[in-house]
Amino acid sequence: MTEPRIRVAAFDCGTNSIRLLICDLHGDVKSDHLREMKIVRLGQDVDRTGRLADEAIGRTLSATRDYAELIPLLGVERIVFCATSAVRDAENGEAFCDAIEGILGVRPIVLDGPAEARATFLGATRDLDEARTLVVDIGGGSTEVVVGRGKDIESAVSLNIGSVRLTERFLHADPPTAGEIAACGEHIDALLAPIASFAPVERFVGVAGTITTVAAHALELPAYDSRAIHGAKLDRDVVRTACNDLLNMTVADRRALGFMHPGRADVIGGGALILDRIIDRLPLDTDVMIASERDILDGIAWMAADPRLG
Repeated sequence: MTEPRIRVAAFDCGTNSIRLLICDLHGDVKSDHLREMKIVRLGQDVDRTGRLADEAIGRTLSATRDYAELIPLLGVERIVFCATSAVRDAENGEAFCDAIEGILGVRPIVLDGPAEARATFLGATRDLDEARTLVVDIGGGSTEVVVGRGKDIESAVSLNIGSVRLTERFLHADPPTAGEIAACGEHIDALLAPIASFAPVERFVGVAGTITTVAAHALELPAYDSRAIHGAKLDRDVVRTACNDLLNMTVADRRALGFMHPGRADVIGGGALILDRIIDRLPLDTDVMIASERDILDGIAWMAADPRLG
């Protein structure tokens, strides 16, 4: 019996951005209709206060209302809203979820670290062959490091290091001082130490906004071009050079880059430093990073068809 086609709206509500994907799922085939992103900085000061700030909640709810207007226009049949690091860290996360449910009519799923990592791997590798793969997703509040083959995940780790979290905690000067960078790097290395003993992998895939922005810089793109970025194979030394360039720029110089989203310019240095340390510390049997535009948002969409995947 042929599986029915279903149109889903998948929401990824992270520390820095909220994204929407509307797509059709038909068996093992996904057809995208709309991808949208808004930088809302929901995780503003959560690392320091343990709470979602009122103004950050307001920005995120406003973006969600804008997205909600698209759902009936595009004939969506099922909605899945997933929240990650900022909401799971915040003591008022439940109140935020109540507000989202009031707008969309569905209760947000607050993914714990391992579930976030699984969804990331699912989205990033669905269309790849079964080579043993490392997937890295650097978000605003956390970084997911996942190793697996095909649909089988061997190890999935979520670390409390992200572009927003580390910028707020360590990188205060503009540009960051050598001392700030050293202290931040030491903190990252300490958290990476337990996973540096992973067995080497055949393929390294980097996903999400920090990594695709670094890829755009490595490719010297005049403007952000997802078609040029998706699937780009970048030498690790080229990636590390791009990371260090972005880390040591002023915020104004970053904003002047044609591919840079203005809402990412002030925190990209922290994310770039995480990527640089991961490349340096994790065991890789490849000198290439593959940049991918497929990530946790795609994994959330697949979860809409089969909740067991989450």
